Amino acid sequence: MLGRLILLFTLVPLVELFLLIKIGTLIGALPTILIVVGTGVLGATLARQQGFQVWSRIQREMELGMFPAEDMLDGLLIFGAGVVLLTPGVITDVIGILILIPFTRLYIREWIKRRLQIMMERGNVHFNGFLR
Repeated sequence: MLGRLILLFTLVPLVELFLLIKIGTLIGALPTILIVVGTGVLGATLARQQGFQVWSRIQREMELGMFPAEDMLDGLLIFGAGVVLLTPGVITDVIGILILIPFTRLYIREWIKRRLQIMMERGNVHFNGFLR
């Protein structure tokens, strides 16, 4: 796990930097900077808008006495999308935008649910509830 995190925090920024340099040589430094800033602003705006929508759905479901598990997972995904969109880079922007698109987020959410189910069946993850 630690090795994966080290790889993630070293390899991804290096690849992002490489891509930004390549794009900058193709279209110029200013357009590249504007793209990075623009995707960050657009992503933050979309994440905020969708976050408020999910928050209102969570409140409605809780008022009805239902546990809003899927909406909570959506909220977590939207938060993660906002974070990766604020980090400069092409790969992170693509990932963030894919997460913010409701259609693709549905598939990502279902993939995460399947992975969690597999982990619980193998005994790697245990859910004991919120109250002790």
